[in-house]
Amino acid sequence: MSFIEPVRRWGARLLALSLAACSSSVPQREPTATPAPVPGPGSTSSLERGTLPSAANTPKLTAATASRNWDEFRKQAGRRLVAANPQLSYTGAVPDQLLAIPVITVELNADGSIRRMEVMRHPTQAQDTTQLAMDALRRAAPFGDVSRLPKPWKFNETFLFNDDRHFKPRSLD
Repeated sequence: MSFIEPVRRWGARLLALSLAACSSSVPQREPTATPAPVPGPGSTSSLERGTLPSAANTPKLTAATASRNWDEFRKQAGRRLVAANPQLSYTGAVPDQLLAIPVITVELNADGSIRRMEVMRHPTQAQDTTQLAMDALRRAAPFGDVSRLPKPWKFNETFLFNDDRHFKPRSLD
């Protein structure tokens, strides 16, 4: 047996394995959020038109309570973000691969209203998710009295966007 014969056999095996790997189907992940209703023929959703849901469609938020510390505040803010944006958020398990992860620093007034927002991390893809995150924060405000918490009255929120452009606040994960 020559040197060439084993190389041919291994080469054929590797080629067969490569082709088998390419042709096998990729396992599908379980959905992490309930799917949005499918619009009827000829209609487009508000997200497809580039507009946000109207104030009439957004849920009424209960008054935010004063938090005893920043950890409690962040969790309350995360729950408030999901409650204010039910059609744009999910609460299930975070997928293995995320579409985008913007990070926003929110500076607050004493009453919990937003004074200023600063983007700490822009995603390299799906850059529109940064604006979606900032709009979600505005809809969830005010976040409750922070006057008894230590200054500066700032917190960071990381948004974990899945492929459907729905987010989960990192504070809830």
